Amino acid sequence: MDDYHGSDDGTAVAHFEAIEGSLTFPVGLGCGLLVGLVNGLGVACLRVPSMIFTLGMNAVLQGLVVLYTGGAAPASHATQLMSTLAVNRTFGIPNAFFVWAAVSLVILFLLRATQFGRYIYAVGNRERAAYLSGVPTRLVIVGCFVISGVAAALGGIMLTGYSTKAYQGMGDAYLLPAIAAIVLGGTNVLGGSGSYAGTVVGVLLIVLLQSMLSVLQIPEAGRQIIYGGVLLTMLLIYGRGGRLSE
Repeated sequence: MDDYHGSDDGTAVAHFEAIEGSLTFPVGLGCGLLVGLVNGLGVACLRVPSMIFTLGMNAVLQGLVVLYTGGAAPASHATQLMSTLAVNRTFGIPNAFFVWAAVSLVILFLLRATQFGRYIYAVGNRERAAYLSGVPTRLVIVGCFVISGVAAALGGIMLTGYSTKAYQGMGDAYLLPAIAAIVLGGTNVLGGSGSYAGTVVGVLLIVLLQSMLSVLQIPEAGRQIIYGGVLLTMLLIYGRGGRLSE
């Protein structure tokens, strides 16, 4: 009789875990979409600088996590689907590569084959000129933040699968390297230039730099200084180039 009840309990737990795993992606991506929407509305409608608004939203979300967990590490673990996509391999190739390839194809199609993609470049070059040309600049900005929120949520899901569990601040170590990779890839954070191919090249260069720093056993503080130095150098180059062009 005890074995019977034990098997029922095991079946119920397995069924609950299956439901939990199936909801992970839609709920996670939905949260990213919602955060991106709030960020987009704050930047596009309230005209708050994007860096300030997104950092403020990050602080709010981290506070909500602390409030929800009571300051303790959440008792959670990565689902089987998350681990499969982040860690496992297919034909010897990491599944994370296939996820990245699929996301890349969607982004490239969006940027090169859709009117929305042309609007993104127009707003990035000169928002006021794009507005006077009839481009719905506010909708474009909100749309970009929504896409960024969904992409960030997907990255968080993959990182959770790689780390086997989620914890507060797990993505902090990737914040500065991500910005440095984008700037190093030729994207001007002040607007006017940038491409997805350049961003990929920037990511590869940052990964190569991280490997070199690991081999040299540079501490984390030194790595952050180097990333910040790369970022400041590229910003100075872009800023000087913008003044010369004017």
